[in-house]
This record gives sequence, C-alpha cells and structure tokens, in this order.
Amino acid sequence: MRDEVQRGLYYDELETDVRYVHRPGRTMTEADDVLFTSVTMNPQGLHLDAAWAATQPFGRPLVNSMLTLATLVGLSVAHLTRGTLVANLGFTEVAFPHPMFHGDTLYGETTVVDRRLSRSRPGTGIVTVEHVGRNQDGEVVAKAGRTMLMWTREGHEEHEHRNASEHGGGVL
Repeated sequence: MRDEVQRGLYYDELETDVRYVHRPGRTMTEADDVLFTSVTMNPQGLHLDAAWAATQPFGRPLVNSMLTLATLVGLSVAHLTRGTLVANLGFTEVAFPHPMFHGDTLYGETTVVDRRLSRSRPGTGIVTVEHVGRNQDGEVVAKAGRTMLMWTREGHEEHEHRNASEHGGGVL
C-alpha cells in the first residue's frame, strides 16, 4: 500500500492559460465578518454597525474586503499551493468591483498568467497568477494578481531528502 498525501501542484504541473476552479465555495457570514474585522483591529462601521451601515450607499453591512481577499487566496491553497509553495512574493492590482454581503458565497478561480524558473533559487520557479472571486450570482467581487515562489518537483524532493538527512532520517 502506498500513501497519497494531499498537496498542491508543483511548478512543473502548473500551466499558463488554464483556469483552475476552486470548490467548494465559502458562504461569508456576519460572524465571520465581525470576527475578522475585530481581530484585525479595523473599527470600520460598515462591518460592525448594521444600523449605521443601513444609512450608507449599499444600505447594509459589507463583508470586509480583506476577508474577501484572504478567503479567495485560501480557496486556492488545497488545489494549487499546499506543500508546494515556498513563499508568497506579493500582490498586484487588487480590486473589489462588487461588494460582498453577509450570506453571499465566494467562489474562486485562478489562472496562471506567467511562470519561469528562478535564476537565484535552484529547484524553484516564479509563478504569477490572477485570482478571481465571484459571488453566487457570478458577479466578480474580487480580483488580484499574485506572484509566488513554487517548488519544482525535483527541487522539493532534493529539499526533503536533505532535510531528512539533517534530522535523522525521517521526513518532518
């Protein structure tokens, strides 16, 4: 019997111009929004004060856009980067073209727009993606460019072998 460990995709497996669709989605609740907003020290009434938010242009509380972004990235992890990401290098062109409201469901998709082997870190590649979040009605609620340092399969295997040798034989 062999073990099959759930993981993301290696640099070698990621293809440009493929849309990776992440499921299941995540329904954003009022509790999620209030907790996230509170733990991130954001006193914005649009997320915490339903009575005041009702007097604002959208007429009700909005889901914190940083929660939307964090959840959008999180939706992609099991599919693309779990165990295969070395580092998150940055985000570009983050936009929230339509608001998320309590009770909306966020669905994610990711397209690889560029990839190249790293010139300074053998065994890794730099991958640029576009994350797109849509609500249950298909409206785009978030977009973000993201650049990541990813393991190649061979680079990760070499790293694991070195790590095991340095730590007495077992993979940590």
